[in-house]
Amino acid sequence: MGCVRLVYNKALAVRTEGWYERQERIGYGQTSSLLTQWKKLEDLDFLSEVSCVPLQQCLRHLQTAFTNFHAQRSKYPNFKKKRNGGSAEFTKSAFKWRDGKLFLAKCKEPLNIVWSRFLPQDSKPSTVTVKLDPSGRWFVSILVKDPTIKPLPKTGKQVGIDVGVTSLITTSNSEKITNPKHWNRLHKKLRRKQKALSRKTKDSNNYYKARLEVARVHAQIKDARTDFLHKLTTKLVQENDLIAVEDLAIKNMVKKRCDPAPSNGARERAPRHHKLAKSISDASWGELNRQLEYKCEWYGKELIKIDRYFPSSKRCGDCGHIVDKLPLNIREWECPKCGTNHDRDINASKNILAAGQAVRQRGLGGLPHERLPNPFGVSVCGASVRPEESKSRKATALKQKLRS
Repeated sequence: MGCVRLVYNKALAVRTEGWYERQERIGYGQTSSLLTQWKKLEDLDFLSEVSCVPLQQCLRHLQTAFTNFHAQRSKYPNFKKKRNGGSAEFTKSAFKWRDGKLFLAKCKEPLNIVWSRFLPQDSKPSTVTVKLDPSGRWFVSILVKDPTIKPLPKTGKQVGIDVGVTSLITTSNSEKITNPKHWNRLHKKLRRKQKALSRKTKDSNNYYKARLEVARVHAQIKDARTDFLHKLTTKLVQENDLIAVEDLAIKNMVKKRCDPAPSNGARERAPRHHKLAKSISDASWGELNRQLEYKCEWYGKELIKIDRYFPSSKRCGDCGHIVDKLPLNIREWECPKCGTNHDRDINASKNILAAGQAVRQRGLGGLPHERLPNPFGVSVCGASVRPEESKSRKATALKQKLRS
């Protein structure tokens, strides 16, 4: 694990230095050649004592990180830190699978594994990843093709899902699943451990022990959250043939916002406290959608993502009227046109389901709503589910016209 981290950091330093000093882009091929030279150095000859496969794989991962950065899908790659654990990936040529035992390259003894899940019969691993998390736990992730995964029987049910903070999800069947708020449950314990860590001398043995205690509490929160989401998403996929969700920009929702410029002419804007960022992160909406996506693909179900600008909460489910403003503190509202009283979340989930049905009938899944034809063929109680163009998009289009 230390060799993988060392090679990754040295390659990242070389690529960063090459660009900022010589305006040279260094790719995977050049870093692979540098790895051969590093092994010949006297102070780095220990790199030859481990398998070369995970060292090459970490260079490929670095190349992927730079590709995502240049495509503006992620930030600039960071250096790996020892306290964050790490991982080492072994391909077919770097491990052996014999009688249910795993032998890694240059290791005479098999790994002593406590199996949490046994591999399917007649399955051959293609990739093995050894992971170390910050709390000091070791994991082995084995990639296989599972022939036992088959499509589930059809139930004829469809559901729309609206995510939230108080209620994690609200379905179009008027069912609300309460958000367990795992971080709040262990907040006091985490605070106590962090306070003990702050009193220790940095880089001492006691500091290392206290840091592990903090990491173990974070691991408890993560494990509880993941377990709850797996049980919830599996239930949703088993009970429904079609699931409609919103395609939310979660990263933008948790960013720190700023207040408008002060009237005294000061240039800097004061940062405003984001009250929902912690709750949104703890709810883990992105992980919920990710699990729904791959489980629907596994079991032959259909997942439709509705455009994030669709006014699911503001639209009346009876007459189709859209209100101008609907603050978050208003959980129930009355339609000014037809007088129907709505629960905010239930009304939104029903509108999301109607929009998902419309997209499904027209066979236009995956297209943004601005490109969907109108009418749909399925309406939200007489009103087309095609959302009106938002003010932000109108402003963006106007700026593009002015620039051109």
